[in-house]
Formats: sequence, C-alpha cells, structure tokens
Amino acid sequence: MAARDYGVEIDAIDATLLSIEKVLDLPKLRAQSLLLEEEAGVADLWNDPEKAQKVTSRLSRVQAQINKLTGLRRRVEDLPILFELAASEPDGSALSDAARDLDEAKRLISELEVQTLLNGEYDDRDALITIRSEAGGVEAADWAEMIMRMYLRYCERHNFPVDVLETSYAEEAGIKSTTFRVTAPYAYGTLSVEQGTHRLVRISPFDSQSRRHTSFAGVEVVPVVEQSDHVEVDEKEIRTDVYRSSGPGGQGVNTTDSAVRLTHLPTGIVVSCQNERSQIQNKATAMAVLQSKLLERRRQEEEAKMNALKGDNSGSWGNQMRSYVLAPYQMVKDLRTDYETGNTSAVLNGEIDEFIQAGIRWRRSS
Repeated sequence: MAARDYGVEIDAIDATLLSIEKVLDLPKLRAQSLLLEEEAGVADLWNDPEKAQKVTSRLSRVQAQINKLTGLRRRVEDLPILFELAASEPDGSALSDAARDLDEAKRLISELEVQTLLNGEYDDRDALITIRSEAGGVEAADWAEMIMRMYLRYCERHNFPVDVLETSYAEEAGIKSTTFRVTAPYAYGTLSVEQGTHRLVRISPFDSQSRRHTSFAGVEVVPVVEQSDHVEVDEKEIRTDVYRSSGPGGQGVNTTDSAVRLTHLPTGIVVSCQNERSQIQNKATAMAVLQSKLLERRRQEEEAKMNALKGDNSGSWGNQMRSYVLAPYQMVKDLRTDYETGNTSAVLNGEIDEFIQAGIRWRRSS
C-alpha cells in the first residue's frame, strides 16, 4: 500500500472548503446573524409567539452554520501543525492521531459539500416523513416498522429532534403507517432523496417453513408548511373523523376519542394525528400536515408541467429506489445511484449517510 501524501490531502480539502465558503457566503451569513440577533432582542418579540419562534429558529440555524464553517476552517488550518509535531514523535502514535483528524475533517467537509447542493425552494425546511406498509401482508407491516426505526436511529445519531404525530399499528406485528416530523436545518432537502419504495428480501420470521419473502414499504417526504406558503384549504372540502388512539400510549392517550383523521375530499389525501391529549391540538397538527402534503402536491404538479415542456418522459425516480437483501446474501443497494454495502445491520441501525449523500449528488446530476 502506497504511503499517503498528507500535504496533498490537506491542500485538497482546503480548496474544497474554500469553495464551500464561497457558495454558502460566510460574510452574508454573519450579516444575517447580526440582523436576526437584533430582531430576537426586541422587547415585545414574544407578544407574537409564532414570529418569535421563527426568528429564534432561523437565528439558531444561521449561527450553527457559521460555527460549522469556522470550526472546520480552524481544524483544516491546524492540520499542518499536527503533522509537523507528529513527525518529531518516534513511536508513530501522533502520526496516527493526526491522520484520524485529517480523515474526520474530510468526512465533515464532504457532508457540508453535499449541503451546498441543497438549493431547492423548500430544501432548508423541516421534513414530514410518512411510512406505509405496502405489498407483503404482515411481513410488510414489520418491514415498515423496521424502516421507521432506521430513520429514527438516523435522526438520533445526528441529534435531530423528532416528533411522532401518528402511528397506526398492524394487528399481528409492525405498523400500517406512521408520520413524524424531523426538525433540523435542511431536513427536507436531505431526506427527500429517501422518498420511494423500499424493498426487503429475507427469510420471514412469520413463515413456519422459513421461506424467503419479498415485502415493500413506501416512504413519503414533504416539507413543513409555513405561513408564507398560502396553501388554502376549504373546510367544506375536509371530512373530519375522531377516534380513540391505538397502540402503546401514555396515561390518558388511549382513553378518549382525541385522535383526529382529516380527509381532503378533492385529492383523497388522508392525514391523522394522535400524539396530543386534546382533540383540538390534534386537529391543528393534522391540518398543518395536510397543508404540507398539499404544498408538495402543488410542487410536484408544477415540476411535472415543466418536465412535460422539456420533453422529460422519464418515470419518477422515487419508485423502487432501494433494495435490502438479508438472505441468501447480505446487501443494501440503491437502484438509482448503484451505491451499495454489505453491512445491512449498520444501515438498518440508521447508518444511511452515504446513501443520502449519493442520492443528493445523483439528483443534482440527473
């Protein structure tokens, strides 16, 4: 194995970071931070809680971006010094430590580089993820729950707050569907590449003859709606049903008809919420989810019109997007990017960053 040229590697990531700093416009971010700090410091800001939340949330995100950029810049500038000091150590341990720091800096810069590709209209929004079991019966319901766990573990690894809005449990095992909100900078842009059908092949734990089964789960990702989006919903076009929450819950959750299901009659879109005790709160949350899904439908319709004008007759990239094979061999493969790994347990435990990054790069180039 050839010896690494650490100097060349440091120069390469320094150049990459410089281009990222230009794209993200660090001076502009600092100016935005100052303006938002002024807004956040207004004495009567919290007289309008919704505006206050928006200002403080935006300030937090901008400051986090600045801290990430400046932290990486310091880290890259420190690398030559680390390697210079390591060269004087006889046992080689300091060199190994410096090499690990270099590899970590490369990983973080690669992640940030991918973020610069997220420049869609809604990419910086929070995300609403809905998972549904599809073909495969009880096997598919179990698979849908496995997919849910995979994303929850991914969010946990990245410290992304998650709010589970509704989960419909299947009778024998697994779930019929679930919807949860992921709150993080660029959550929608990042996770939108996960939309589509996920296929599982394995020896079914529900088959007494231990045969191989194929099952499917669908993943839908939409951006969280904001006041400025002007998504009008006529109350006359909505059917509201209330019911008792199902599945495991805390005290009082399953004892009243507080869960709410909204059906948008013109489109057939159905959303539910059961995570609050109050029926009023659940209806308000469900309405926000419905508006988000209508916003995404509008975006898709506009995109379809543009594709038609451009003569784009290709099918949706979201369908049949990834295959997870657990038997007779172990492999997870993205059918769009061809990225694959044999470490299926890590993927199902939320280590999907490489798949997401490959998906974002693929979407930008397609």
